[in-house]
Amino acid sequence: MDLLAKIKQVALIIGDLIIAYIALVITLYIRYGEFSNEVIQWHWWPFTITFLIWLIVFYIGNLYDLSYLKNSIEFLKQWGSVLGVAFLLSIMIFYFIPGVIIAPKTNLFLVITIFGLLNYFWRTGYNNLLSTGSPYNKVLLIGYNQTTQELADYISQNPQLGYDIKFWMKEGLRDKEFDHLAQIIIANKINVLAVPAHIKKDSKAGRLIYKNLTLGIEVFDLAELYERVFQKIPLAELEEVWFLENLTKKHRLYEFLKRPVEVLSAIIIGLITLPLSCLIYLFIKVISPGPAIFSQRRAGKGSSEFTIYKFRTMRLDAEKNGPQWADKNDRRVLPLGNLLRKSHLDELPQIINIIRGDLSLVGPRPERPEFIEKLRIEIPYYDLRHIIRPGITGWAQINYRYGASVEDAYEKSQYDIFYIKSRSLVLDILIVIKTLRLLFTSAK
Repeated sequence: MDLLAKIKQVALIIGDLIIAYIALVITLYIRYGEFSNEVIQWHWWPFTITFLIWLIVFYIGNLYDLSYLKNSIEFLKQWGSVLGVAFLLSIMIFYFIPGVIIAPKTNLFLVITIFGLLNYFWRTGYNNLLSTGSPYNKVLLIGYNQTTQELADYISQNPQLGYDIKFWMKEGLRDKEFDHLAQIIIANKINVLAVPAHIKKDSKAGRLIYKNLTLGIEVFDLAELYERVFQKIPLAELEEVWFLENLTKKHRLYEFLKRPVEVLSAIIIGLITLPLSCLIYLFIKVISPGPAIFSQRRAGKGSSEFTIYKFRTMRLDAEKNGPQWADKNDRRVLPLGNLLRKSHLDELPQIINIIRGDLSLVGPRPERPEFIEKLRIEIPYYDLRHIIRPGITGWAQINYRYGASVEDAYEKSQYDIFYIKSRSLVLDILIVIKTLRLLFTSAK
């Protein structure tokens, strides 16, 4: 993500927080007509904690994702549902957590009402601001293929991202306008050139682009611009040298810290969810004969195989005709099995795999060896997802639907390569937070 996108998101977060405190100030004035130290101290910490929880819920609900920030029915539905969840959590905090002694509780409902109204106008106004006016990044796009078409379509439909395709040389090096590059840059106020890697390697094109650097342009590989816009890597645009430049970097501090943090987290999560795991175990034993916990071979780091554990959500004879991907409305699924799968509660036994070192908390999902041979043929660079330990959740899981085909595996691989390139403790934490959304809904 580029700096301008981060600034837009930070501004939105700060705006939400300011509006929350404005709602609190208005509420205190309505209720008490003054702002004494006693009144402020009485309300400050409970509401500050509540507001921070709201921000986390907004993040989980994609309300800080720029691709969602355009005024539409879909956005209003998303905003309303996320706001409802945030308000419900705050009501639970005020009414059911000991130590929160604000009374009357009317104050909470006043803050909720005022914040909801103010936030609606703030959000719709901010969305309009992002989508109107002239985008900062004015792009000259060179070349034509499926990747450039996908990029151009998405940018035109999402002006809030801050990009605008001002000129498109679809014929690439053969385009008759290529020799007039400087005039086109000046006439269209271009500040970003998006060029496929093979065109940059052409000596004539390279010299021509070099001569125009004095015009203040940035030159991106097509793959780099695609990555910034979609937060995934376009496999079709890559060559081996890209991986040498981007995936061989060491993350020593990250790797040093990740393993102990994950083991400690797995133990804590296991203890917290133990009662729920026991209930799921008993439920499966009651409704279906056979073991409640089901094991399966998966490919891990370095393509080495290991045994993964899950709560069984299908009949015992689910694969009598051989290994196969699960369908959306799979008839092999047990009663409430779909709920366990969609909420990912069936994966709770994989805490054992984390402690054993088979899995990470965050990483590419491990695939079955039976499918890998085909995927290696169909998906370029597929084996590179095995250079790190697979995970229970990952960047692909929070950004793409459940995979049930080679096409889905291809899309997920693009997200997986993005994660491998960008992995950090901060990104892992953000992925874990967003994974909470999958307990109630599906990914994109």
